[in-house]
Amino acid sequence: MSVRPTLRCLRDDLCLPVPSAQTTLDQVDHPLLKKASEQFAAPDSPHERIRAIDDVVLFKVKTGRWRGAVLADEPDSEVRDWLVAAGIREDGSNDDFYASLHREARTARQRYNAEHDKPLTTDTYVSHLLPNQDDHDRYLLEAGTRLALRLNTELRALIRGSLHDGHEHAADFPTFRLGVVVRADDGHETYVAIRITGSVPTNLTAMILSRVPGCAFDAWFPEYTLPERDLLPAEQVWSNLMDPKAASQLLDEVR
Repeated sequence: MSVRPTLRCLRDDLCLPVPSAQTTLDQVDHPLLKKASEQFAAPDSPHERIRAIDDVVLFKVKTGRWRGAVLADEPDSEVRDWLVAAGIREDGSNDDFYASLHREARTARQRYNAEHDKPLTTDTYVSHLLPNQDDHDRYLLEAGTRLALRLNTELRALIRGSLHDGHEHAADFPTFRLGVVVRADDGHETYVAIRITGSVPTNLTAMILSRVPGCAFDAWFPEYTLPERDLLPAEQVWSNLMDPKAASQLLDEVR
């Protein structure tokens, strides 16, 4: 699992633009991120803690002139490790990145205590550096984008397979199984049935149906049988007619 930068760290510390959701932030090309991912690849490997930061456990990562601070989260979290701060060690400078981070964290703690009735008892305060709702929303956006891209690819492959032999073709996704049956007659409209097994939200069903090429979205009809069998528990099936030109174009994609 790769180390992921927070949006603030990516923009302000690494001075990089935020890529489109098709690129996950742990895939951003930067030497410090690459080093951090190598260093934190094994969850039980030893790491050097930033001792000057005492309100949160942060670890050091170094490569070349780059220095960073990594938050190592719970092993079963969606994102296990975050790069929360980064900077460059200036040649000939006595000002260390970690000493600067400590000063900033102490200033943040003083500011917090001045603005709140209940003061912090720690020496530092780095909450503003940690992943926030924007970071988690970005992660979910990437996950949704990956699912949409995979649905596009898998659906077209399943439809092509069923067009060739007339049988159901299926693929497994993390929480459901997707099946496709296509029956085509030369020169006539093509019958297509989409089977979804498992619990999926309504918006995901709509996303799947909207990605079937050559089918009017408002013409999907719920079915209670498949061409060769009745439905099993936890199955839902939707049928439609596919434009034969769209079916032909799908077959041409692999010729």
